[in-house]
Amino acid sequence: MRKRYYIIFVAREEDGRLRKIPIPLHYAYVFVAAAIVGAFTITGMAGSYSRMLLKTASFNQVRSQREALRKDYAQLEQVAHEKEVQAASLGSLASEISALYGLRQNKLTSSKAESGSSPLTDTADNFSEQAYVQSLDQLYALRRTALSGQVQQLGLTVRRPFSVGDDILNLANAPSLWPIVGPVTSSFGERQDPFNGEGAFHAGIDISSSFGTPVRATADGTVEMADRASGYGREVVIDHGYGVKTLYGHLSGFAVTEGQEVTRGQIIGYVGMSGRSTGPHLHYEVRIRNTPVNPHKYLRETMQQLASTGTQSSTGGMQ
Repeated sequence: MRKRYYIIFVAREEDGRLRKIPIPLHYAYVFVAAAIVGAFTITGMAGSYSRMLLKTASFNQVRSQREALRKDYAQLEQVAHEKEVQAASLGSLASEISALYGLRQNKLTSSKAESGSSPLTDTADNFSEQAYVQSLDQLYALRRTALSGQVQQLGLTVRRPFSVGDDILNLANAPSLWPIVGPVTSSFGERQDPFNGEGAFHAGIDISSSFGTPVRATADGTVEMADRASGYGREVVIDHGYGVKTLYGHLSGFAVTEGQEVTRGQIIGYVGMSGRSTGPHLHYEVRIRNTPVNPHKYLRETMQQLASTGTQSSTGGMQ
């Protein structure tokens, strides 16, 4: 006869009697098996959850790396664009200087080096030397004129190659007016950054003046921007047509709004020191097809000279 095994639970009744509850042993086996299966199931679920957490963390890390690479790529694109603009501006500046002040190599001088001297080449050399000395004198005079904030005609007769800038200078709406009158404290081109002391490209000129001095539009145009910008603080950008724009930075306040039509000599803002500035001054740029060019050759007259010219014209008309 097959033996049967039981698990007996003993409980004490209120009257002190013992109560026995027999449970077949195979029920215990079923309970243990169910517990083992449940444990394995919970362990599997925990393992799956852990793997899911690891995959999520790995995915987040990859996504963060992708975002970092995207930002680095965008920054490199911006730096590359700035370098291209600087190269174009410096090329324009070099071309202007070499053509304006006669610093290009004379063809007769090159032929002398190859074939030796002759009376003709000696005469050409003397002429080139005189032109060179005269060009240096004109360069120093122009530099003194720019740093003093005054404008005078130097009577330059050196021929220059045709360019967009030359064409713009002949237009009636060329930006030829000084936005403010004052000494030029920082010129166009390479310079030492006043904040970190490193070499930096300066896309315009800095004209020093007292805080709140009215800033005037250098030519007729449409206000493209009158808002805050990184670096220059409060700035105004005027579109003069023909791909020519002017920028006025570090303003303390605006006198125009975006989309407004302005005329030459009209007040557009006031000198300040907003943005990256060490003191009150105006940062002024001239851009041709979004490429900064040297503003010095466009500054031809002050507001006082403009007013005197207008007075003389009115007097002549009355006669």
